[in-house]
Amino acid sequence: MRILILGGSGLTGPHQVRYALQRGHEVTLFNRGRASLPEDLRAVEQLHGDRSTGDLHSLRGREWDVCIDNPTALPSWAREAATLMEHQVAHYIFVSTISVYADLSRPVSEDSPLARYEGTDPCAETLESLRASGMKLYGPLKAQCEREIRQRFPQASSIVRPGLIVGPGDATDRFTYWPLRVRRGGEILAPGTPADPVQLIDARDLAEWTIRLAEQRIPGVFNATGPGHGLTIGAMLDEIRAAVPGATTCTWVPAGFLAEQKVTPWSDLPTWVPADGEAAGMMRADTRRALAAGLRFRPLADTVRETLAWFDSLPPDRQASLRAGLAPDRERVVLDAWKSQVALGR
Repeated sequence: MRILILGGSGLTGPHQVRYALQRGHEVTLFNRGRASLPEDLRAVEQLHGDRSTGDLHSLRGREWDVCIDNPTALPSWAREAATLMEHQVAHYIFVSTISVYADLSRPVSEDSPLARYEGTDPCAETLESLRASGMKLYGPLKAQCEREIRQRFPQASSIVRPGLIVGPGDATDRFTYWPLRVRRGGEILAPGTPADPVQLIDARDLAEWTIRLAEQRIPGVFNATGPGHGLTIGAMLDEIRAAVPGATTCTWVPAGFLAEQKVTPWSDLPTWVPADGEAAGMMRADTRRALAAGLRFRPLADTVRETLAWFDSLPPDRQASLRAGLAPDRERVVLDAWKSQVALGR
């Protein structure tokens, strides 16, 4: 097949390209040309433009079997690309997000209500206004992007809604924190209860399944997170501890106490959100539709070991600046405060 990938230089894109090439497909990338591709992918055809200015000229007059749209967060980008591609591709795959749902306090399925944009014109929003909102517009704008795609490809689109994407190359460190923390050893501040649900997906599993969707041209909407069985924060930490050498113990600290200590889920203690909080549904997405369409998962231990190997290959200054998780001294302070409270019988 001839596959056009919009983006292609981020977390999932290079994995999509490698997998597509392995399976004999021709790949074209469209991006601004500012990010450096891995050396093994630099021979892939690249077309350059800038979606922030509407510069899609290099795409005109070409045809592909499938377009995979990875980086779009703005409805104007979705509208312009889908309008252009309407007569140039047979199938459109849009990578969305689990954040599109209106109510994430409860479990969600693909049929759950979507967030609505409350402004006047979603296509007037820019990356700057998205950031200025504190990313509060992210879900509503992504939901509007989906509507733009489905309007132009009502029978020939796949909407993929990933949860937390992890693995080698993840610049956010939202999962990487935990393998690194286990490797450091000692007493670990574990959030909430061991039974709190967790969902995540290795970027390679997401990328490879996206290519298989393209091959089969399976239309529809899919929650794309995992694993296929129920995972909890306790089980996740146990699997990481089994895969990473080191002597560790876990001290479980309730969500309410963490809130009192101003320890924030998702950033200070990444991968986790309180099981009864306003974002609890992010970890309870129904994935049966994606599983039926062939989504599969590698063992978590593989993701752990390969994430650590990738992180260890980074420059020392990057390794010294973890982008998520508690600093060691802050973790110690919170643990000591919790133990003091327990000792007082509160």
